[in-house]
Amino acid sequence: MTPSADSASPWNDAARAPSTRREPVERRLHGEVFTDDYEWLRAKDDPQVIAQLEAENRYAEAVTEPLADLREAIFGEIRSRTRETDLSVPVRKGDWWYFRRTAEGRDYPVFCRVPARTTGETERDWTPPEVPADEALEDEQVLLDANALAEGLPFFSLGAFQVTRDGRYLTYAVDDAGDERYTQYVRDLETGELLPDRLEDVFAGGFLTPDAGHLIYTLVDASWRPYEVRAHRIGSDGEDRVLAREEDPTLWLGVGLSSDESHLVLDAGCSEFNEARLLPLEGLAEDRAEEAWTVIGRQERVLYEAEPVLLGSTRHLLVSHDHGAPNGQLTLVPLEEARQAAGIGELERAGTVLLGPSETRRLHGVGLTATHLVLDLREDTLPKAAFLPLAGLEAALEGKPLPEAVEPAFEEELYSAGVGAFSVHSPVVGLSYTSFVTPSRRYDYFPATGALRLRKETPVLGGYDPARYTARREWALAEDGTRIPVSVVHRADLDPDAAHPVLQYGYGSYEISMDPGFSISRLSLLDRGVVFAIAHVRGGGELGRRWYTDGKKLRKLNTFTDFVAVTDHLAAQPWADAARIAATGGSAGGLLMGAVANMAPDKYCGILAVVPFVDPVTSVSDPDLPLSALEWEEWGNPLEDPEAYAYMMGYSPYENVRALPYPPIAAVTSLNDTRVLYVEPAKWVPRLRSLSASSAPVLLRTEMEGGHGGGSGRYTQWRDTAWEYAFLLACLGVVE
Repeated sequence: MTPSADSASPWNDAARAPSTRREPVERRLHGEVFTDDYEWLRAKDDPQVIAQLEAENRYAEAVTEPLADLREAIFGEIRSRTRETDLSVPVRKGDWWYFRRTAEGRDYPVFCRVPARTTGETERDWTPPEVPADEALEDEQVLLDANALAEGLPFFSLGAFQVTRDGRYLTYAVDDAGDERYTQYVRDLETGELLPDRLEDVFAGGFLTPDAGHLIYTLVDASWRPYEVRAHRIGSDGEDRVLAREEDPTLWLGVGLSSDESHLVLDAGCSEFNEARLLPLEGLAEDRAEEAWTVIGRQERVLYEAEPVLLGSTRHLLVSHDHGAPNGQLTLVPLEEARQAAGIGELERAGTVLLGPSETRRLHGVGLTATHLVLDLREDTLPKAAFLPLAGLEAALEGKPLPEAVEPAFEEELYSAGVGAFSVHSPVVGLSYTSFVTPSRRYDYFPATGALRLRKETPVLGGYDPARYTARREWALAEDGTRIPVSVVHRADLDPDAAHPVLQYGYGSYEISMDPGFSISRLSLLDRGVVFAIAHVRGGGELGRRWYTDGKKLRKLNTFTDFVAVTDHLAAQPWADAARIAATGGSAGGLLMGAVANMAPDKYCGILAVVPFVDPVTSVSDPDLPLSALEWEEWGNPLEDPEAYAYMMGYSPYENVRALPYPPIAAVTSLNDTRVLYVEPAKWVPRLRSLSASSAPVLLRTEMEGGHGGGSGRYTQWRDTAWEYAFLLACLGVVE
């Protein structure tokens, strides 16, 4: 499909694709044989593989060489609209205000702090100081300059940054390859010296306990699965204590502090069930492993979270769970009774239901401030935050009605309101707010008084006016009659009776929702007359837990057919040009792109697949590959289940490539990605190229020093976005 029959090609048609040798390998499963010609590309350390990827990069650049000026223009637009020298809203922790600075010409933030004053007046004490963006305050301290850390490295990413509440110690973690294996450091901020406590090859998210006595961290196994949690005693050169080890290859092990900072919460789980173990911090300090106890066993296949809370003089446990309530419910149980409960049934009988089951409200989790319970909710497809006074919980224990949760009100139809920074030591909760047309805002919310204070709106330079853009919700009809929500964003002055190019985005996996959000870079599409549409397909979480389960395992086809149904809906609108609809998605959304390319190639004028999961049968069938066994709860187990294998083979992009008129396709990946290996698109592209019944280009672009998120540094990422947008605009016939 081309933008129009009489338009000139936007590509360099003289460029010649690199040849890719075929080296057939047979995959035998459940009596079937699939011949894979390109599995040899998995050998990452083979110089021939690197040479092949580099040849593909040269070809991608050659084909898109006519778009060089467009790419540069888009990069310039992103940069010119971004305030490069800026700072985040200061957040108070203990006796300090912490914030991040960015500076023009520098890729990474600088982490700083200034002293806080306490007067006894709540709002005054918790109102951030005025900090100029372009100069340091007299008493400002630089805690960490990420630019200095990144100097000379091919890749840089922080996997942890935490300062203890007393302000004495900082821990941070650095990935210098993109493979998400970090080195963790601890710095004494009084002396400025790094402590000898340096940990290699750890997972992201390591943190210090409140007393700075231990560094808690996670290790990954050979398949990149977080499987072991350890505690390193600061100052000790002995062997670190193993707090938990998870042997089940289908479960991901994590750890965090409870909201009230009284317990470590060790959690082993997948997308369908989990098991949480609580370890009192005093038990950790005294090396008492027997203090750890399980809330609900994994054999009951309940998905839940557990948070200790002190009500009056009695400690309770808040358990948000999906037993008998797919969208979640909240139960309050005395801690000792929760410890003794033999399963979810006894726990429910011993507890008080605070929030019961709901068909329309999804409860994702809870947290605590000094005075309130914080609820992470989703309703009417939108993420929201709500608050309940802890005093109301105490009253509920006495049989009194629970007060209505208070939800800060916002006026837009489509928006995202999420909980940001908060603490059991703080009277204030940071709230993030954004929409498709409103730049990100940071509010401070005082639950005790209901005061909502706007602290910052992300600036957009160049005279941005939100009134020039509009966003709305539409509904498409799926094959089975299900209504699919569609978010539509465009210029407000767009002629509704003229046909315009459309970029359709989708994801649809892991119960992850594609929520309203502002994007400076997306303005470069909207200002060129492109309509941006998000297909909120099944497999995501927009309409609750069932929306997710109806798009996974043996219902996964719904994700793909929903996306095509949205395309048909858009094509039928008077403002959409049916011949100019392009599609894009990344990671599991890249699987979506590969599937619809095989299902309906004639409906799209171009497809961009970012770090695409396009060879799922191969990956999920081999438990030794990164994360494969973890994926069985999402897709099914094709290794042991013939039905799952047959179902996945029916939609897997790689195996279903055939002689179809594919539109222009670009796949973008990174050599060191540990979540979706580069080899998946590296195999998919030559197979597409060899079988396609059209002459449209099929491109592979590999970041040779990047991870799942691409290259590091904001300028590199802006240039990557410019390349991708220029490709899509060329497919849409919008080139200058």
